[in-house]
Amino acid sequence: MLSRIFRTEQDGAPGDGHEQVVLCHDRSSGLKAIIAIHSTALGPALGGTRFFPYASEEAALEDALNLSRGMSYKNALAGLDLGGGKAVIIGDPNKDKNEAMLRAYGRFVESLRGRYITACDVGTYVQDMDVVARETEFVTGRSPEHGGAGDSSILTAFGVFQGMRATAQARWGQPTLRGKRVGVAGVGKVGHYLVGHLVADGATVVVTDPFEAAVNRVRAAHPEVEVVADTTALLQAKLDVYAPCALGGALTDSVVAALGEFGTSIVCGAANNQLAHPGVEKDLADRGILYAPDYLVNSGGVIQVADEIDGFNFERAKNKATKIFDTTLEIFTRAAADGVPPAVAADRLAEKRMREISALRTVLLPGARRG
Repeated sequence: MLSRIFRTEQDGAPGDGHEQVVLCHDRSSGLKAIIAIHSTALGPALGGTRFFPYASEEAALEDALNLSRGMSYKNALAGLDLGGGKAVIIGDPNKDKNEAMLRAYGRFVESLRGRYITACDVGTYVQDMDVVARETEFVTGRSPEHGGAGDSSILTAFGVFQGMRATAQARWGQPTLRGKRVGVAGVGKVGHYLVGHLVADGATVVVTDPFEAAVNRVRAAHPEVEVVADTTALLQAKLDVYAPCALGGALTDSVVAALGEFGTSIVCGAANNQLAHPGVEKDLADRGILYAPDYLVNSGGVIQVADEIDGFNFERAKNKATKIFDTTLEIFTRAAADGVPPAVAADRLAEKRMREISALRTVLLPGARRG
């Protein structure tokens, strides 16, 4: 059974509303999912599929709405001709995920006729996208064996590292983390790759993760990395840089207060929707903490999977992700000029691009007819 909730905005212009929200339920496989399309102002909505044991359908819907909106802004800042969307599947990926469920989900994606293109996210992997692709062509992040880009975490981490280098340049005058103490909260898909970049750059790295297997993987690759019990201990570790790389909402009032108390200078990480509520970005700025907007620096993954749409080339995608360094510096320059936090400057730039490209729909090209 499929039901749709429509929230329309004229010409797909940016705003708080969503163009389309699809509730997906397949009784035979047990699939319960939500696909949220925030904006197609720049093109088809691209965003990953999160498989997570939400406490309620309301919590899943809220996450889908927030994540899809973030994808609109992320894709806009990344310079992609793609809008923003996101999907969530309700359940425990370690217990509930199966072929029938993934293929049922693929059919729902197919029913949207290309308005939404899916990929991996928390709880889903390259192998899952290969299964989804058996039912729809509108999927990226597939395995190289099936013509895909493979693990998008690789360029996500690379992009975060470029953003962190730019933030170091803005704060300390040098684009390097050498000699700095960097705390990484969450060393799963993206975090463990980020640790590798930081260690190679000469940073002292402290990590935490609730999953022992994730910690052990980092320890095996980088025995010099320090491990602490939890996020509270990490915040107290006298960090120069804090990198939230797990789930969203990491930057709460209490976390920001702790960062200020223990002298952290920079926040730059891979997690989506890091700001727990509006106003946190100002609190960070007021405390002298330079925040690199999450959807700006973590866009390497979406750059990678977007490149797959036209035939994947890793070096081409990596070159695009390298530009995150320059865009981050541009955001800091705009923020200083306008007297606003970087998160506000990033939003303004993303909204400007969505607005200007959306306006092109009113321009009648030669030989074209208005539909």
